[in-house]
Amino acid sequence: MSHSRWKTVRQRKLGAGAVEPEDVVQARREIRLSMALAKAVYERRVELGLTQSQLADRAGLTQAKVSRIEGSDTVPTLPLLSKLALALDASLNIALDGDESRISFTPHTTDAA
Repeated sequence: MSHSRWKTVRQRKLGAGAVEPEDVVQARREIRLSMALAKAVYERRVELGLTQSQLADRAGLTQAKVSRIEGSDTVPTLPLLSKLALALDASLNIALDGDESRISFTPHTTDAA
């Protein structure tokens, strides 16, 4: 059997006209948002060449907390997001528009001139 013919149970059910319950749709949205934040934190941390422990020290968190954020295992509060942005020397940008969301860190620029 060709791999291109494999489909997940979810894809088969949706293809057959089944509709997912609203709570499942909402849970998927929340997971995507959490994963987008995790990716943004990870990418900015790597861009700065920091380990999770170093970021944790800068933000006043534990390495385990940073790991949970990057693993999208936690929903951070606004004060925690503020600490992360400060520790990552960047502005946190979150755009929420229905099913579309964008999360990114914009580095602070320092002019040497």
